[in-house]
Amino acid sequence: MSAIFALAGLAFVGMAVLTGLAIIGLLVKFAIRLILLPLLLVKWLVAGLVMLVVGPILFLVGSVVALALGLVLALPLLPFVALAGLVWVIVRSNRPAVA
Repeated sequence: MSAIFALAGLAFVGMAVLTGLAIIGLLVKFAIRLILLPLLLVKWLVAGLVMLVVGPILFLVGSVVALALGLVLALPLLPFVALAGLVWVIVRSNRPAVA
């Protein structure tokens, strides 16, 4: 029975230590973020300016790549498109005239 109390006591002490360390860690993290806030603001400004320059370039490159990939994937379907066009021309030319 005393082993159960000892184990419960160890669990309580372990949780108390972990809670204390978590609180200290959060306080240190908050202090470091507060100290480094000006650097974070500079980082956000620089990243925003870089994306203003690089963003349109990435958009154009992505559009060209998407168009090329679409053409490459549609290339095997060209014989079916030609066949459908041929059938359409034949059906359209044999339409009877309505008086």
